[in-house]
Amino acid sequence: MLVKTFQAASMAEALRMVKAELGPDAMILSTKKENTGGILGFFSKSVYRVTAAIDPVPRQAPSSAPSQGTHRPRPERERTAKEELESSMFAPLARELKELREKVDALSRREDDTKKPSREENQEEVPPLGFNLKNVPRGDLEEIKKLLLNTLAKSQEGVARTVQWPDVSEISPAEAQTALELLPEDSPLAQELIQSGISTDLIRRILDTLSTLPAEDGGQNLKSRLGATFSKLIKFAGTLKMRKNSPRIIALVGPTGVGKTTTTAKLAAMYALNRGNKVALITMDIFRVGAVEQLKTYSRIMGIPLEVASTPKELEKAVEKHSACDLIFIDTAGRSHKDKEKLDEMKNFLDNKIPIEVYLCLSATTKDRELEEILNRFKIFQVSKVVFTKIDESESFGNMVNLLMKDNLQIAYFTTGQRVPEDIEVATSAKLADMILREASE
Repeated sequence: MLVKTFQAASMAEALRMVKAELGPDAMILSTKKENTGGILGFFSKSVYRVTAAIDPVPRQAPSSAPSQGTHRPRPERERTAKEELESSMFAPLARELKELREKVDALSRREDDTKKPSREENQEEVPPLGFNLKNVPRGDLEEIKKLLLNTLAKSQEGVARTVQWPDVSEISPAEAQTALELLPEDSPLAQELIQSGISTDLIRRILDTLSTLPAEDGGQNLKSRLGATFSKLIKFAGTLKMRKNSPRIIALVGPTGVGKTTTTAKLAAMYALNRGNKVALITMDIFRVGAVEQLKTYSRIMGIPLEVASTPKELEKAVEKHSACDLIFIDTAGRSHKDKEKLDEMKNFLDNKIPIEVYLCLSATTKDRELEEILNRFKIFQVSKVVFTKIDESESFGNMVNLLMKDNLQIAYFTTGQRVPEDIEVATSAKLADMILREASE
């Protein structure tokens, strides 16, 4: 087995080096991020080391005195990933060429039939040769490939830009191997998406959907096309629409420390101060020290009424008291997704005759696996929408895309800081695309 270690300034560059030297069948053994150089620990640079291996092609020993008249068929060689890619790229072209060839052959046979003597009419007709990519010279295939790539480049003229890869945390050998095997190595967008932490199967869906978008007059930049792709794959809730005869009642739930209370105040300010809606606040968070006082301060500054509900009956009375409002926001106590007893207790609190919409607040800094666990535990509340907080504290945003696409969730808002009411905005596909691509270029 041939084992080599490659070093590069980014994981993507290291994977390209592996594929260029060892081929697409290389196996990733380990990946590591290290800091090198510098003085006394300062001004050091991050490098990525990827160790990969490949089995060399075994040489077949010459057979001694093969028996005459016997023939052993040579085993069919398994196609490499590159050959599979070429086959998938040229399959549509091959079909068109085959159809054209068949038409030409049919016309030729028809013309020959008119010229044949009568004595040849009963002769067996020779079928036309079938089309096979193996019959096409390698040089012609290369020319066809160049033509296709040039056409694609012209369709995206003005989009190309230099990609500066961000410093990302170490990825596992399995993830690196998947990226090496499945992603098109010459696609900068695919590399940016994987650097953001989006899973490879979802990257395939994103690229496939993006390729179906119609070309606009004057061209579109990559960010707008990615935003249009997200709008087809992810549900965005948009701005809240008011009801005529009753308020919309929204309860914010989520694990501890994600910023539910601050987000509740931001939403109240967004719709009361910026949009002129009549808003009321209710807090159920009587367990956390200072939670009620924090909301009281916000409500006093904004001139919005605040009620405290410690029982389901008090919650019902508070909602009835402010039934003339357009919106009622309910702040709940943070609950660990691992504390089933507390989650069931809060569910019973919210389970009443009041039509409450439940928004799940999640931190953008949370890892993929934990996001899935949190969502699974909080599904008992019949979550209608998701709010992602702490966007300003996150280094990557692929985890959000993974969760929203895999679980078919509807996203409502992003919060981008601690300021009330400034640091909140309605979630849009354009904003999500901007975060993904900005992250890759920083």
